[in-house]
Amino acid sequence: MKPRILPIAAAVLFLFSLTTAQQYQLLSPDKKTKVVIRAAERLTFTLFHGNKVLISESPLSMELDQNRRLGMSPKVLDSKTRSSKETIRPVAPEKRSEIPDIYDELELTFAGQFGVRFRAYDDGIAYRFFLSLPGKVIVRNEIVNLNFAPSDSVYFPEEESFFSHSERIYKFLAIKDIADSQMCSLPALVATESGTKLIITESDLEDYPGLYLRGSGNMSPVLTGKFPPYPLEETLRGDRDVMVTKTADYTAHIAGTRALPWRVIGISEKDGDLLTNDIVYRLAGPLVLKETGWIKPGKVAWDWWNALNIYGVDFKSGVNTPTYKYFIDFASRYGIEYIILDEGWSVPADLDSVNPEVNLDELFSYAKKKNVGIILWMLWNALDKDMNRLLDRFAGWGAKGIKVDFMQRDDQKMVSFYYRCAKAAAERRLLVDFHGAYKPTGLRRTYPNVITREGVRGLEWSKWSNYITPRHDVTLPFIRMFAGPMDYTPGAMLNATASDYHGVFSTPMSQGTRCHQLAMYVVYESPLQMLADNPTHYMEQPECMEFLSAVPTVWDETRVLNAKVGEYLTLARRRGDTWYVGSMTDWTPRDFEIDLGFLGAGQYTMRSWADGINADRYAADFTSQSATVTSREKTMIHLAPGGGWATILTPTNK
Repeated sequence: MKPRILPIAAAVLFLFSLTTAQQYQLLSPDKKTKVVIRAAERLTFTLFHGNKVLISESPLSMELDQNRRLGMSPKVLDSKTRSSKETIRPVAPEKRSEIPDIYDELELTFAGQFGVRFRAYDDGIAYRFFLSLPGKVIVRNEIVNLNFAPSDSVYFPEEESFFSHSERIYKFLAIKDIADSQMCSLPALVATESGTKLIITESDLEDYPGLYLRGSGNMSPVLTGKFPPYPLEETLRGDRDVMVTKTADYTAHIAGTRALPWRVIGISEKDGDLLTNDIVYRLAGPLVLKETGWIKPGKVAWDWWNALNIYGVDFKSGVNTPTYKYFIDFASRYGIEYIILDEGWSVPADLDSVNPEVNLDELFSYAKKKNVGIILWMLWNALDKDMNRLLDRFAGWGAKGIKVDFMQRDDQKMVSFYYRCAKAAAERRLLVDFHGAYKPTGLRRTYPNVITREGVRGLEWSKWSNYITPRHDVTLPFIRMFAGPMDYTPGAMLNATASDYHGVFSTPMSQGTRCHQLAMYVVYESPLQMLADNPTHYMEQPECMEFLSAVPTVWDETRVLNAKVGEYLTLARRRGDTWYVGSMTDWTPRDFEIDLGFLGAGQYTMRSWADGINADRYAADFTSQSATVTSREKTMIHLAPGGGWATILTPTNK
């Protein structure tokens, strides 16, 4: 990286401003990261890491009603610092069962009844505004302008509008080339010229609109914040698309005394560090539930992706009682905790109108005998018509959770729906899986019954498109999964090479190998993890079901063995004293040496599932084998194009 040289006139002005500005510095606990905050003509911050500028001086301000501009000519009234060394124990651990929450914080209070808190961790920084104003206030805009170096690039999940499922492909673009008309949802991953990566997102988003980023439009390497305006009028199109048809000239109408969401910037010197970073969870609001023992992570037999296309049975398959009993039998046989009744069990727009082909009393009774829980799919707007009564009804039936779909927005009104739904569901001991959703922002820490969510271009897209490639699969964990669990819905048993693949709605397949799919159950974090394919297909693959029935959905520890964004990754995760390893590649075949040094003392049985010798031609080809190993050994693995590898390492004394 070449040093940045200021022109002489600019340098003189900069030195003069230092004599009149109030300047503060915040260091991360390991002293590698530094944030410099200046209060001069305006409030700004600069981000350094390892003595390199990662984000040059960038303004912070807010525009409120009554022509109030917070952050312009700011006057510091007070500054406070504090440090934290605590441990968070998540109810549904995604990466680890104990999360060290170690940071240093600087709080600045300004004239005008507002302030800003900065936090510095070893793996990122965050800041948030807080207000101490009377009554209600209107937020016209929150200014987020992040200034990067001219050669910096970004993985840009471009959106066409604020009406979105947040299911995007990551375009790799030079920041300076992004027009001001181009907008992306979050997280967005910046590759800096120094080699360090920055990932931008938010946490503790409550009663406030979500943050997006757009380009500068003038060949400047600047990413600027953009927010959905407050909706004034909405129109229902069809049975599920609630479109905003009239908006206000402001983004939010909020209490005058409150904290705003955290603006989060994760910092990673190595690509693999992105996979173990849980800063979004650490910054989220704390747990509010007093009792959480009823929250049970697990796997789900899912009906919609495979179109209930079972065969070899003596009844007509479809949305009906016999088919769902078949799903329950499958789940019970393999210790799968849940099934989903997806679209069709009721009239989507009327949750009181149950499909006469589905006998819910019989199904709930049968599932209870088989120790299988039932989760009900529903449209958000149908639920929101009479949420409390409907949730009482579902809980009375014995439902264990709800899958709420097609929100497709994150304006202030919609964000508030998520909290209302999470709270109401928790009061009835119901899990929540949000689909058609924006990215996670930490709600699962506050309400851990919100156990997973979509907001990801997942396997369902393979029913009608060719977007879900192995390269996409090995990009998601570094970017989307940084924000939190992603309900990608893996598990395809019909697998295809690049040349053989085609989208089929009723009998869908995946791109890449069978073991590419198996490895996802270790790599992809989702405490509620789907088995998306047809139970008939799974039961024809007993060796695969040996793995799928055993692999957990929550983890005590995660180790990254190798990783490169968009190319490959290998993760080792521990649950109890058993380790699970998953490795995935893009369309490039790869050979890796896996060091088993992460194992404990003694011998382990290593049960592995690997791409077969012909997986490059027939993607479903795989082998499985067992061996006895110790932590002193290394093992060689081969990944076919679009391939994968998965293993279970169990202590031999178990």
